[in-house]
Amino acid sequence: MILLVSPKDVNEAIETIKGGADIVDVKNPPEGSLGANFPWIIKEIREITPKNLFVSAAIGDVPYKPGTVALAALGAAMSGADYIKVGLYGTKSYNEAVDLMEKVVKAVKGVDENKIVVAAGYADAHRVGAVEPLIVPKIARDAGCDVAMLDTAVKDGKTLFDHLNEKILAEFVEETHSYGLKCALAGSIKKEEIPILKDINCDIVGVRGAACTKGDRNNGTIKSELVKELSKLCK
Repeated sequence: MILLVSPKDVNEAIETIKGGADIVDVKNPPEGSLGANFPWIIKEIREITPKNLFVSAAIGDVPYKPGTVALAALGAAMSGADYIKVGLYGTKSYNEAVDLMEKVVKAVKGVDENKIVVAAGYADAHRVGAVEPLIVPKIARDAGCDVAMLDTAVKDGKTLFDHLNEKILAEFVEETHSYGLKCALAGSIKKEEIPILKDINCDIVGVRGAACTKGDRNNGTIKSELVKELSKLCK
């Protein structure tokens, strides 16, 4: 299992890299769970990240506006992101989600077939009216994505496991793998929950708060020593 850590700026990215994260995931926490950062921040972080590490970019908790979202995804890809993560926040149905992600895949893969597209749903989708989380693997498959992901939309201290139990998450992982896709799980993941995700064969675990001082994703700062602890657990 590999570790994705979400820095908000270059300084945090340096700490993320020093700590041994596998994926440097550029994010803008004030703009939401998958808040989009600026193109120049993505570019600066790609420039300081070793070539053997991946850079990911969240492009937002997006509305159902396929043109807008495809253009944002293209911008992230052109700015140097290897992974393009899309939060299916404003899609209310399977058909809307597939339509949106198909357009993202077309935009991103048109730049580089090796770019990795992530369809991210929310374990607490019922709280925000987003698409049902357990159909995300099918959405990812049918839209031509590479990764199916779950996060949490509302950052109020509740974790992924407060919304979906280990059995359901294991089934999510298994279904995703059955389609030949990778599975990523995030959502205020705590240090002690990482071994559970490893046991259910999750491919990528995503964190921010657990790698920040005081465990605070919004007001804390990523520190390399915290990233190192998390990385060891993943390995």
